[in-house]
Amino acid sequence: MLNVAETCVGTRALGPGTRSVVWVQGCPFHCPGCLAPEWIPDRPARSVAPAELAAELLADPAVTGLTFSGGEPMAQAAGLAEVARIARRDRSGLTLVCFTGYRLERLRSRPPNDGVAALLAEVDVLIDGLYVAERNDDRGLRGSANQRVHHLTGRLRGAAEALEGGPRSVEVRVRTGETLYVGVPSRALAELYPPVTLGDEANATASPGVQPRGTGLPREGRGYGDGAEAGRRTPGRSAR
Repeated sequence: MLNVAETCVGTRALGPGTRSVVWVQGCPFHCPGCLAPEWIPDRPARSVAPAELAAELLADPAVTGLTFSGGEPMAQAAGLAEVARIARRDRSGLTLVCFTGYRLERLRSRPPNDGVAALLAEVDVLIDGLYVAERNDDRGLRGSANQRVHHLTGRLRGAAEALEGGPRSVEVRVRTGETLYVGVPSRALAELYPPVTLGDEANATASPGVQPRGTGLPREGRGYGDGAEAGRRTPGRSAR
């Protein structure tokens, strides 16, 4: 079972084409300035089986790719690898972008768990490295300039320039009682909504969702990802 913080089906803000995104709950890193602090604690969120999650992510027939973020995807690597395998059996040609706070070299030499190799085998583009707020250069899907874009396959080579240094975008999803911001917000937009501190989620009023790794905001307050990608929920707000 996977411990999932949030999902978004059919977005164009977190990678090329129309994609579905899953943000997992729990992250071993505590990057200063993380915009998704609600997704850092390793606590129960939504428990979902890989097959169920794969079906959810493919609910939109226009989806051509998946994006994994968090939280820290590598902490739930085996389950996410299974999601990718099942989804690709149902829809050939799917691409996969994955954010992580770990460096690729560390994942290969000293993986944090046994599922990492299986997940890396499914990933087309890996965006690695911790979020460093002072190095946010407002470019591409990287949250900060120290993060790197690795093309582990050639499937998304045509999108290399956009992934590395293209303009950022954020989508706003209005839901009952909450708003979800999806994407990597610009530096100016992120500064408009200072991050929610841990334990203060109940007082959150607005915030874009972006983690320097991949976008998606949590149900309470906001959430970004490994530092710069967006994916965050804001209660009682119609824009995110």
